[in-house]
Amino acid sequence: MTFQKDAPLDPGQVRDRRGRGGGLAIGGGIAGILGVVLFLVMGGDPAEVVGALSGETVGGEQSSDLNEECQTGADANTRDDCRIVGYVNSIQAYWGDAMEGYRLAPTTFFEGGVSTGCGQATSAVGPFYCPPDAGIYIDLGFFDELTKRLGAEGGPFAEAYVIAHEYGHHVQNLMGTLGSGSGGSGAESGSVRTELQADCYAGVWANHAVETGFLTPLTPDQIAQALDAAAAVGDDRIQEQTQGQVNPETWTHGSSQQRQDWFRVGLDTGDPSACDTFSADL
Repeated sequence: MTFQKDAPLDPGQVRDRRGRGGGLAIGGGIAGILGVVLFLVMGGDPAEVVGALSGETVGGEQSSDLNEECQTGADANTRDDCRIVGYVNSIQAYWGDAMEGYRLAPTTFFEGGVSTGCGQATSAVGPFYCPPDAGIYIDLGFFDELTKRLGAEGGPFAEAYVIAHEYGHHVQNLMGTLGSGSGGSGAESGSVRTELQADCYAGVWANHAVETGFLTPLTPDQIAQALDAAAAVGDDRIQEQTQGQVNPETWTHGSSQQRQDWFRVGLDTGDPSACDTFSADL
Protein backbone atom coordinates (compact mmCIF):
# COMPACT_ATOMS: atom_id res chain seq x y z
CA MET A 1 0.00 0.00 0.00
CA THR A 2 1.33 3.43 -0.97
CA PHE A 3 0.94 6.45 1.25
CA GLN A 4 -0.31 9.80 0.03
CA LYS A 5 2.93 11.73 -0.35
CA ASP A 6 1.72 14.85 1.42
CA ALA A 7 -0.16 13.08 4.26
CA PRO A 8 1.15 14.45 7.57
CA LEU A 9 2.50 11.76 9.90
CA ASP A 10 2.28 11.91 13.69
CA PRO A 11 5.31 10.09 15.14
CA GLY A 12 4.06 11.11 18.59
CA GLN A 13 1.84 8.02 18.48
CA VAL A 14 4.95 5.80 18.50
CA ARG A 15 7.57 5.25 21.18
CA ASP A 16 10.99 4.23 19.93
CA ARG A 17 13.00 2.20 22.43
CA ARG A 18 15.22 0.50 19.91
CA GLY A 19 18.83 0.30 20.96
CA ARG A 20 18.02 0.73 24.64
CA GLY A 21 18.19 -2.95 25.52
CA GLY A 22 15.73 -4.63 27.74
CA GLY A 23 16.89 -7.30 30.15
CA LEU A 24 16.10 -10.99 30.13
CA ALA A 25 12.42 -11.61 30.23
CA ILE A 26 9.66 -14.09 29.72
CA GLY A 27 9.40 -15.41 26.21
CA GLY A 28 6.69 -17.02 24.16
CA GLY A 29 9.04 -19.48 22.48
CA ILE A 30 8.42 -20.61 18.95
CA ALA A 31 4.65 -20.48 19.34
CA GLY A 32 4.87 -16.90 20.56
CA ILE A 33 7.07 -15.53 17.82
CA LEU A 34 4.97 -17.19 15.15
CA GLY A 35 1.57 -16.63 16.66
CA VAL A 36 1.33 -12.83 17.07
CA VAL A 37 0.75 -13.16 20.79
CA LEU A 38 -1.86 -11.26 22.83
CA PHE A 39 -1.01 -10.68 26.48
CA LEU A 40 -4.19 -11.43 28.41
CA VAL A 41 -2.91 -10.13 31.73
CA MET A 42 -5.71 -7.80 32.70
CA GLY A 43 -5.80 -4.86 35.08
CA GLY A 44 -5.14 -1.14 35.18
CA ASP A 45 -7.09 1.64 33.60
CA PRO A 46 -6.19 2.48 29.99
CA ALA A 47 -7.58 5.98 30.53
CA GLU A 48 -4.71 6.70 32.90
CA VAL A 49 -2.01 6.13 30.34
CA VAL A 50 -3.41 7.25 27.01
CA GLY A 51 -4.88 10.57 25.99
CA ALA A 52 -8.21 11.25 24.42
CA LEU A 53 -8.35 11.40 20.64
CA SER A 54 -7.56 15.07 20.40
CA GLY A 55 -4.23 15.13 18.62
CA GLU A 56 -2.13 15.02 21.78
CA THR A 57 1.07 13.01 21.91
CA VAL A 58 0.64 9.60 23.50
CA GLY A 59 4.06 8.06 22.94
CA GLY A 60 5.93 10.08 25.52
CA GLU A 61 9.30 8.60 24.53
CA GLN A 62 9.36 9.00 20.78
CA SER A 63 12.83 9.38 19.35
CA SER A 64 14.07 12.54 17.71
CA ASP A 65 14.96 10.36 14.73
CA LEU A 66 11.33 9.45 14.12
CA ASN A 67 10.30 13.05 14.68
CA GLU A 68 12.78 14.27 12.10
CA GLU A 69 12.52 11.47 9.57
CA CYS A 70 8.83 10.54 9.66
CA GLN A 71 6.98 13.69 8.70
CA THR A 72 4.93 12.85 5.59
CA GLY A 73 3.59 9.96 3.57
CA ALA A 74 6.57 10.35 1.28
CA ASP A 75 8.76 9.29 4.22
CA ALA A 76 6.47 6.32 4.87
CA ASN A 77 6.97 5.24 1.26
CA THR A 78 10.75 5.14 1.61
CA ARG A 79 11.52 4.20 5.23
CA ASP A 80 10.36 1.03 7.05
CA ASP A 81 9.78 2.50 10.50
CA CYS A 82 8.01 5.54 9.07
CA ARG A 83 5.72 3.15 7.20
CA ILE A 84 4.65 1.60 10.50
CA VAL A 85 4.11 5.09 11.95
CA GLY A 86 1.83 5.78 8.98
CA TYR A 87 -0.17 2.59 9.57
CA VAL A 88 -0.55 3.43 13.25
CA ASN A 89 -1.78 6.91 12.35
CA SER A 90 -4.26 5.60 9.79
CA ILE A 91 -5.62 2.84 12.02
CA GLN A 92 -6.16 5.20 14.93
CA ALA A 93 -7.71 7.84 12.70
CA TYR A 94 -10.28 5.27 11.55
CA TRP A 95 -11.17 3.98 15.00
CA GLY A 96 -11.27 7.52 16.37
CA ASP A 97 -14.06 8.28 13.91
CA ALA A 98 -15.81 4.91 14.09
CA MET A 99 -15.83 4.28 17.83
CA GLU A 100 -17.25 6.63 20.41
CA GLY A 101 -14.82 7.06 23.28
CA TYR A 102 -11.83 5.71 21.39
CA ARG A 103 -8.55 6.52 23.11
CA LEU A 104 -5.22 6.70 21.35
CA ALA A 105 -2.84 3.85 22.16
CA PRO A 106 0.92 4.08 21.68
CA THR A 107 2.91 1.58 19.66
CA THR A 108 6.37 0.88 21.05
CA PHE A 109 9.29 -0.20 18.88
CA PHE A 110 11.87 -2.24 20.77
CA GLU A 111 14.76 -4.62 20.22
CA GLY A 112 15.50 -7.71 22.28
CA GLY A 113 13.38 -7.00 25.32
CA VAL A 114 11.06 -4.44 26.84
CA SER A 115 9.39 -3.63 30.15
CA THR A 116 5.61 -3.30 29.96
CA GLY A 117 2.58 -3.13 32.19
CA CYS A 118 2.27 -6.87 31.55
CA GLY A 119 5.82 -7.50 32.78
CA GLN A 120 9.09 -8.03 30.96
CA ALA A 121 8.90 -9.43 27.44
CA THR A 122 11.40 -10.47 24.81
CA SER A 123 11.15 -10.31 21.05
CA ALA A 124 10.32 -14.03 21.17
CA VAL A 125 6.70 -13.28 22.04
CA GLY A 126 6.10 -11.50 18.75
CA PRO A 127 3.95 -8.37 18.43
CA PHE A 128 1.51 -8.03 21.32
CA TYR A 129 -1.03 -5.81 23.00
CA CYS A 130 -0.74 -5.17 26.73
CA PRO A 131 -4.09 -4.23 28.33
CA PRO A 132 -2.77 -2.69 31.60
CA ASP A 133 -0.90 0.05 29.76
CA ALA A 134 -3.07 -0.10 26.65
CA GLY A 135 -0.12 -0.27 24.30
CA ILE A 136 1.12 -2.25 21.31
CA TYR A 137 4.68 -3.56 21.35
CA ILE A 138 6.69 -4.77 18.38
CA ASP A 139 10.23 -5.64 17.47
CA LEU A 140 10.28 -4.72 13.79
CA GLY A 141 12.51 -7.73 13.20
CA PHE A 142 9.33 -9.79 13.51
CA PHE A 143 8.52 -9.03 9.89
CA ASP A 144 11.70 -10.82 8.84
CA GLU A 145 10.62 -13.80 10.95
CA LEU A 146 7.25 -13.73 9.26
CA THR A 147 8.86 -14.38 5.91
CA LYS A 148 11.96 -16.39 6.84
CA ARG A 149 10.48 -18.72 9.46
CA LEU A 150 6.84 -18.82 8.44
CA GLY A 151 7.30 -18.60 4.71
CA ALA A 152 4.90 -15.70 4.35
CA GLU A 153 5.14 -13.59 1.22
CA GLY A 154 5.55 -10.48 3.34
CA GLY A 155 5.19 -7.02 1.90
CA PRO A 156 3.97 -3.70 3.29
CA PHE A 157 0.35 -4.70 3.69
CA ALA A 158 1.31 -7.86 5.54
CA GLU A 159 2.84 -5.46 8.06
CA ALA A 160 -0.33 -3.38 8.05
CA TYR A 161 -2.39 -6.49 8.85
CA VAL A 162 -0.21 -7.31 11.87
CA ILE A 163 -0.43 -3.77 13.28
CA ALA A 164 -4.17 -3.51 12.61
CA HIS A 165 -4.74 -6.86 14.33
CA GLU A 166 -3.06 -5.61 17.50
CA TYR A 167 -5.13 -2.43 17.45
CA GLY A 168 -8.14 -4.70 17.13
CA HIS A 169 -7.25 -5.93 20.63
CA HIS A 170 -7.12 -2.33 21.82
CA VAL A 171 -10.64 -1.82 20.50
CA GLN A 172 -11.75 -4.96 22.33
CA ASN A 173 -10.15 -3.64 25.50
CA LEU A 174 -11.97 -0.31 25.26
CA MET A 175 -15.25 -2.09 24.57
CA GLY A 176 -14.79 -4.29 27.64
CA THR A 177 -14.89 -7.49 25.63
CA LEU A 178 -11.21 -8.43 25.71
CA GLY A 179 -11.29 -10.31 29.00
CA SER A 180 -14.82 -11.66 28.64
CA GLY A 181 -14.86 -15.30 27.61
CA SER A 182 -11.48 -14.96 25.94
CA GLY A 183 -9.58 -17.81 27.55
CA GLY A 184 -9.05 -21.48 26.98
CA SER A 185 -7.81 -23.39 23.99
CA GLY A 186 -9.40 -25.33 21.18
CA ALA A 187 -10.93 -24.59 17.81
CA GLU A 188 -14.09 -23.10 19.40
CA SER A 189 -12.41 -21.47 22.41
CA GLY A 190 -12.77 -17.93 23.60
CA SER A 191 -9.12 -17.31 22.80
CA VAL A 192 -9.65 -18.26 19.16
CA ARG A 193 -12.80 -16.13 18.94
CA THR A 194 -10.91 -13.17 20.41
CA GLU A 195 -8.13 -13.46 17.86
CA LEU A 196 -10.49 -13.91 14.93
CA GLN A 197 -12.41 -10.82 15.95
CA ALA A 198 -9.15 -8.85 15.95
CA ASP A 199 -8.49 -10.19 12.44
CA CYS A 200 -11.95 -9.02 11.40
CA TYR A 201 -11.35 -5.57 12.90
CA ALA A 202 -8.11 -5.41 10.91
CA GLY A 203 -10.13 -6.04 7.77
CA VAL A 204 -12.63 -3.35 8.73
CA TRP A 205 -9.82 -0.81 8.96
CA ALA A 206 -8.45 -1.95 5.59
CA ASN A 207 -11.87 -1.30 4.06
CA HIS A 208 -11.75 2.30 5.31
CA ALA A 209 -8.00 2.92 5.08
CA VAL A 210 -8.21 5.27 2.10
CA GLU A 211 -10.85 7.37 3.86
CA THR A 212 -8.36 8.21 6.62
CA GLY A 213 -6.38 10.31 4.15
CA PHE A 214 -3.10 8.48 4.58
CA LEU A 215 -3.26 5.77 1.93
CA THR A 216 -3.95 5.24 -1.73
CA PRO A 217 -6.51 2.60 -2.80
CA LEU A 218 -5.73 -1.03 -2.11
CA THR A 219 -4.63 -3.24 -4.95
CA PRO A 220 -5.41 -6.97 -5.29
CA ASP A 221 -1.75 -7.71 -4.59
CA GLN A 222 -1.86 -5.80 -1.30
CA ILE A 223 -4.99 -7.63 -0.20
CA ALA A 224 -3.24 -10.88 -1.07
CA GLN A 225 -0.30 -9.88 1.15
CA ALA A 226 -2.62 -9.46 4.14
CA LEU A 227 -4.45 -12.73 3.48
CA ASP A 228 -1.14 -14.55 3.09
CA ALA A 229 0.11 -13.16 6.40
CA ALA A 230 -3.14 -14.16 8.12
CA ALA A 231 -2.71 -17.70 6.83
CA ALA A 232 0.93 -17.80 7.91
CA VAL A 233 0.03 -17.22 11.57
CA GLY A 234 -2.76 -19.81 11.65
CA ASP A 235 -2.42 -22.39 14.42
CA ASP A 236 -2.61 -25.29 12.01
CA ARG A 237 0.17 -23.90 9.81
CA ILE A 238 2.41 -23.23 12.80
CA GLN A 239 1.78 -26.64 14.33
CA GLU A 240 2.47 -28.41 11.07
CA GLN A 241 5.78 -26.57 10.73
CA THR A 242 6.93 -26.92 14.33
CA GLN A 243 5.39 -30.25 15.40
CA GLY A 244 4.68 -32.06 12.15
CA GLN A 245 1.04 -32.54 13.12
CA VAL A 246 -2.08 -30.49 13.77
CA ASN A 247 -3.94 -30.57 17.09
CA PRO A 248 -7.05 -28.34 17.09
CA GLU A 249 -7.56 -28.93 20.83
CA THR A 250 -4.58 -26.68 21.56
CA TRP A 251 -5.45 -23.83 19.19
CA THR A 252 -5.50 -20.30 20.60
CA HIS A 253 -5.54 -18.14 17.44
CA GLY A 254 -7.53 -20.08 14.84
CA SER A 255 -6.69 -21.91 11.65
CA SER A 256 -5.17 -20.30 8.60
CA GLN A 257 -8.49 -20.49 6.80
CA GLN A 258 -10.40 -18.98 9.71
CA ARG A 259 -7.99 -16.09 10.00
CA GLN A 260 -8.25 -15.36 6.31
CA ASP A 261 -12.03 -15.71 6.35
CA TRP A 262 -12.55 -13.27 9.23
CA PHE A 263 -10.15 -10.71 7.82
CA ARG A 264 -12.16 -10.94 4.63
CA VAL A 265 -15.44 -10.46 6.52
CA GLY A 266 -14.13 -7.17 7.89
CA LEU A 267 -12.67 -6.12 4.56
CA ASP A 268 -15.81 -6.91 2.58
CA THR A 269 -18.33 -5.38 4.99
CA GLY A 270 -16.35 -2.52 6.51
CA ASP A 271 -18.67 -2.96 9.49
CA PRO A 272 -17.34 -3.68 13.01
CA SER A 273 -20.71 -5.16 14.00
CA ALA A 274 -20.12 -7.93 11.44
CA CYS A 275 -17.17 -9.10 13.56
CA ASP A 276 -19.17 -10.86 16.28
CA THR A 277 -17.07 -13.98 16.37
CA PHE A 278 -18.35 -14.84 19.85
CA SER A 279 -21.80 -15.80 18.60
CA ALA A 280 -20.91 -16.82 15.05
CA ASP A 281 -20.23 -20.30 13.74
CA LEU A 282 -16.52 -20.53 13.19
